[in-house]
Amino acid sequence: MPNYRRSRVEGGTYFFTVNTLSRQKQLLTRHIDALREAFRSVKSRHPYHLDALVILPYHFHMVMTLPQNSEDFSTIIRLTKSEFTKRIKFNSPNANHKSRLNRKEQLVWQRRFWEHQIRGSDDYRRHIDYCYINPVKHGHVKKVIDWPYSTFHRDVKRGLYSLDWGGVGNYDGVFGE
Repeated sequence: MPNYRRSRVEGGTYFFTVNTLSRQKQLLTRHIDALREAFRSVKSRHPYHLDALVILPYHFHMVMTLPQNSEDFSTIIRLTKSEFTKRIKFNSPNANHKSRLNRKEQLVWQRRFWEHQIRGSDDYRRHIDYCYINPVKHGHVKKVIDWPYSTFHRDVKRGLYSLDWGGVGNYDGVFGE
């Protein structure tokens, strides 16, 4: 098995992009309850702080802070993907993925994910902003507040963002990723 070079820091904060395989349209938003339950289930067994999350139709972005005694974000991502897959009925055999079928893998997620260790408060803010602006960037909505699958709403209630943040033409700046 490959040994990927990943930055691992106990109690570290990370940004993730996790994609479905072949970018199946609407898979995550169509099964949003199953995905939410997968996040809840994994978080109850492997606690972490969810700084930001946005679910798009075929991928999600997340900023997570691990507990001080943990550096194992890979298990959290792996289990979340697995829990979601178990909760949905998914049939999509594809001859282009014979190695996955031979291993009896479901054809739901890309095997890998993108991770970036957050380094400082500016980096932190850029990556959270990137999560929240993403539905606008992809043309799903014109205003961030209109996208229902995001912790943006939680952060508005906490007074961290205004209701009109990230509206039409209002996302100049440098974002993460």
